[in-house]
Amino acid sequence: MTGVNTYVVTLLIFGAVVLLTAWLPMALRRVPLSLPICCIAIGMALAWSPFTPLPQFNPLENVKWAEHLTEFVVVVALMGAGLKIDRPLGWARWMITWRLLGIAMPISIAAIALLGWSVLGLGAASALLLGAALAPTDPVLAADVQVGPPQTGEEDDIRFALTSEAGLNDGLSFPFVMAAMAIAGSTAGHSDWVLPWLAVDVVWKLAVGAGTGWIVGRALGYLTFKGPERSRIARTGDGIAALGFTCVAYAIAELVHGYGFVAVFVAALALRSVERHSSFHGELHDFGEQIERMLMMVLLVCFGSIVAEGSLLQKVDWRVAVVAVVTLSLVRPLAGWISLMGCRHSVAEKAIVSVFGIRGLGSIYYLAYASGKVQFEGIETIWATVLVIILASIVLHGIAVTPVMRWIDRRRGVDKMKPAPTPGATD
Repeated sequence: MTGVNTYVVTLLIFGAVVLLTAWLPMALRRVPLSLPICCIAIGMALAWSPFTPLPQFNPLENVKWAEHLTEFVVVVALMGAGLKIDRPLGWARWMITWRLLGIAMPISIAAIALLGWSVLGLGAASALLLGAALAPTDPVLAADVQVGPPQTGEEDDIRFALTSEAGLNDGLSFPFVMAAMAIAGSTAGHSDWVLPWLAVDVVWKLAVGAGTGWIVGRALGYLTFKGPERSRIARTGDGIAALGFTCVAYAIAELVHGYGFVAVFVAALALRSVERHSSFHGELHDFGEQIERMLMMVLLVCFGSIVAEGSLLQKVDWRVAVVAVVTLSLVRPLAGWISLMGCRHSVAEKAIVSVFGIRGLGSIYYLAYASGKVQFEGIETIWATVLVIILASIVLHGIAVTPVMRWIDRRRGVDKMKPAPTPGATD
């Protein structure tokens, strides 16, 4: 009887949370509060409640689960981010993105690694892992500062910069995670890992990831929009194809030892480049967004359970607090500002892009991936630091994003609260 009750209660909780996930974005649209904050609060409440089957768990005891669950939600979010970018890929058109990736991200990695070494007392490998895990912005939790659905015109430079940066920097931080793993696994003082790392983890895997993504995206785009008319995937009008595109691009890239994160985002851009004006892009985006939001909800409820369990957060002391405050208030804003020096954008726009680099589930994926394969010193301190920064980022950015984005939109004479125009309908 107990088993039946537990199962029924689980279904009730799951259904209620899914309904809240569908309803809350609408209810919170004008409120300085975000869906991720609500999901974490729900997870904490359920884990502390005596009437719920939601367990309290430590991700270090379940690194494979943590790795694969976060991996899946990130790749779904990357496909969604790529599909909703209307701007064609190009050096000049994407200059703000290249600046954030080529300047802000390396500065962030170096600065956070230095904090890990000097403040937390971590060794070189652990400090680099901390920097690599926390440098990328998150494509999952940044929905409130991303561009709108395809062909809706909601693609100003701020939203474009944060969307495109989040789409690419998850994959581009992977070489630094691999470097941390190589250092941790090498003999002290030896640098025999450097050349293999440069050749394989930097050059090969990045090139193969981007190349595979482009080829797969163009091929899928042809099958979707340009193949024999009766067999075009677009004729189905079925957005579930987005999930298939995501898994195919990711799996093929990983099978040929490329970075799957890079491949998924590039595949989405390539798919858009085949046919930019089809209404089917809207179907793909809408389905992908629903799946992404549901997966995000599940993982953030679990994140709330991790917070409620508390064993990792017991490692939080003044040093962790200092690193968290400096990372969120100084490292990302300064790195972003430096990368955008000389841009034509206004001071307010550059400040928003610099500040709203949200940390999230991608950081958990990198930690779970690395700590499941190599032993790192101070790994519990690394996890505690990352969890605190993610929690603080979700709360601070979640509260600030709505009023800040409404303020900048009003300054530019744009009302994002109005219903979006209907996308074009040519197939």
